[in-house]
Amino acid sequence: MKNCLMILFVAILGSVNISNAQTSDSLTIRKIYDMSLLNGKSYAWLDHLSNEIGGRLSGSYNAQRAVEYTKAQLEELGLDKVWLQPVMVPKWTRGEREFAYVQTGPGETRNVNITALGGSIATPDGGTKAEVIEVQGLEQLKEYGKENIKGKIVFFNRPMRADHISTFDAYGGCVDQRYSGAEEAAKYGAAGVIVRSLNLRLDDLPHTGSMSYVDTPADKRIPAAAISTNDAEYLSGMLKIKKDLKLYFKLNCEVFPDVKSYNVIGEITGSENPDKIMVIGGHLDSWDLGDGSHDDGAGVVQSMEVLRLFKEIGYKPKNTLRVVLFMNEENGLRGGNKYAEVARTKGENHFFALESDAGGFTPRGFGITATNAQFDKILSWKPLFEPYLIHYFKRGGGGADISPLKDGNIVLAGLIPDSQRYFDHHHAANDTFDAVNKRELELGAATMASLVYLVDKYGLDNINKGKKQLKD
Repeated sequence: MKNCLMILFVAILGSVNISNAQTSDSLTIRKIYDMSLLNGKSYAWLDHLSNEIGGRLSGSYNAQRAVEYTKAQLEELGLDKVWLQPVMVPKWTRGEREFAYVQTGPGETRNVNITALGGSIATPDGGTKAEVIEVQGLEQLKEYGKENIKGKIVFFNRPMRADHISTFDAYGGCVDQRYSGAEEAAKYGAAGVIVRSLNLRLDDLPHTGSMSYVDTPADKRIPAAAISTNDAEYLSGMLKIKKDLKLYFKLNCEVFPDVKSYNVIGEITGSENPDKIMVIGGHLDSWDLGDGSHDDGAGVVQSMEVLRLFKEIGYKPKNTLRVVLFMNEENGLRGGNKYAEVARTKGENHFFALESDAGGFTPRGFGITATNAQFDKILSWKPLFEPYLIHYFKRGGGGADISPLKDGNIVLAGLIPDSQRYFDHHHAANDTFDAVNKRELELGAATMASLVYLVDKYGLDNINKGKKQLKD
């Protein structure tokens, strides 16, 4: 009987301890959200980054200004350490504004909206003018063959699928046209490439993005541009009526030798485990058409805000918290690769990394790459997030810049905001500060900080250690 009473007492005591811990965590998370929403800095930081500095293409003057600004802001927070990590990055410039028109007959032309893809070569001085062949993807090039493609402009017109609830799945279904279109079309003797903008809505804004020639010889490379979705619809429709129409386009891009830039890094040293590192980050560079507010100014300022929030509420992390503002995610991933390379060289122990690179929209949850046990532990914290309408925890996730850290043990996580409007702005001229909602941005920062707090307090690295991690 005594043994039964003792077991019951221990069970009750354990239940009380769990309840107390949950109450304590709930109160801390409430403080985090209150501080972000009532006294946040993320929106003001983004205002300066977007409106005072602007687009931050790797290797540009604005990218360097962004490095200097964010370093200064991190220093003002009173972190234990702030430094710049050198990294060589590509330098590509757009040059004068692009121009294009469709010619359906002698003297019959209509201007269309295009933008050079990042990394493209320029057209000849007089531009490129040729007949157009429309395809729905890379695989269709084989169907037409060199005899039908040589000397023509290949028009890749596979749209993002609207039936994907996750717009990132829709994006992933056709981004190969943009990235590899010029490389593949050049093999068939094409004169150039035009790619339908990766955008779910119909508008007049062409969306840029990275492309690659891979090993294509310099003298075989062809110019590549994106065309707005409205004009892609027009061009496709006209080709059904007049197959011999011609497209003219002029690009003024230029590629320069690599230049030195920097990752911006700041940290709070762990009070108990200074050698165990948690990374929170976003990428500082952006494309040049807008000011990069959603991609990825939002992620940058949210990551900075995580460390500021902990300072403000007086939370002293057990582990070292490191904010990393990566350079050159958009057209090279040099910053992410350099950070991981230095970490490996130094033998640093990273056990958790969180990235925000999906826009500053309303946060919904997290994508997490971890073992089953680690994921289940994170999932057990879900009730703490539900008051803030954070409910979506899925296996698989992280981000491009933290992906080079993946080693089979580190847990990678990515903030998942509502994605339905993201590709309206992604890589386009309307990726601007006015498209970011202050409250949504601040909710995202608080959500990130809350997960970091729980991982720091309870840990993850000792669960099923050594077991194979789930793949993305």
